[in-house]
Amino acid sequence: MQALRATYGDGSSDSDSEATTPSTRPTKSKSQTEETLSSPLPPPPLSLLDPPNSLGLLDYPQTGQPSRIRSFPHVEGNYALHVYIPVYIPSTSKKEMGQFLKRVSSFVPSLHVVDIDVPLSTLCKEEHNLEQVALGREFHISLGRTVPIRVHQIDSIVTMLRQKLQFQKRYWIDFNKWEVFVNDDQTRTFLSLEVVTGGLAEITKQILAVNEVYKLHNLPEFYKDPRPHISLAWALGDLSGSLKRVVEEETKSSSFGGSLQNRICTIKFGGIECKIGIKTYKICKSPDQ
Repeated sequence: MQALRATYGDGSSDSDSEATTPSTRPTKSKSQTEETLSSPLPPPPLSLLDPPNSLGLLDYPQTGQPSRIRSFPHVEGNYALHVYIPVYIPSTSKKEMGQFLKRVSSFVPSLHVVDIDVPLSTLCKEEHNLEQVALGREFHISLGRTVPIRVHQIDSIVTMLRQKLQFQKRYWIDFNKWEVFVNDDQTRTFLSLEVVTGGLAEITKQILAVNEVYKLHNLPEFYKDPRPHISLAWALGDLSGSLKRVVEEETKSSSFGGSLQNRICTIKFGGIECKIGIKTYKICKSPDQ
C-alpha cells in the first residue's frame, strides 16, 4: 500500500490540504469534474503487485498456518537476534532437488515451504514454480540460537561479532545429506539439508566464536553438538518418524544415493550476517569481496 501511495500520492494528504486552504483553490466547472471522474487512474506498475523478490507468491493460496512459532514471548523493547550464513541454492542443483521434494511431498502432503504458508504439494504441480519458490529464496545456516535481546545490547553484540568473525578464509560448503529435525518444543518438523563433510570444520569454529559473544551477554549458547543445515520444508507437529522413513527410502532410490560423499549441492561461503529485529547487519563479507 505504501508503494501504491508513492506512485499515485496519498489521498489523505490531499484532503488535508483542501481543508486548510479552501479559498485558494480554483473551483472546477461541472464538465471538468465529470471528465476527471470518468478518467480512471492508470493501473499500478506490475512490479508493485508482484516485485522481483516476491517469487510470485500472489498466485498461491495461503493456508493461514504460521510457518514459525515464537520460541519466546514478545516483550516490548526486545529484539530477536539471529546470526547466520546466507545460502542460495545453485541453479545446477535445483532440478534434482526439486524432484526429490516432489517425491517426498507425495508421501507427506502436510509439508509446507519454509517461511511461507504455501503447501509444497501445490508448488509441485509446476516444476518451474517449485524451483523458483521453494528453492529460489535465501536460506540460512544458523550459527547461534535465535534469542531476544534488549536495545542497549545491540551495538555491543554487533561490534563483538565483527571483531571475532571479520577474518574468514574462503571455503566451500557441501550439503551431503537429507535430514529431518524437530524444534525444541516439538511443534514443527523440518526437512533439511545437512553439512557433514566440506565446510563443517569452518562452520563449527564460527559457531564457537558466536557462542563467546553470546556468553558475554548472558545469552544461551548453541547446541553442544551442532549440526549445520538449511531447512527447506516444514510440517506441523512431530512427524520425524514418518518423514525420516520417507526420506531414507527416497534417498536410496535417488541419484544422490546414501553415501555422504555424494554432494547434493555445493556453495561457496558468502559471509556472515546478523539480523536484529527487521535490520540486517553484515558481520563479515565473502573473502572474494
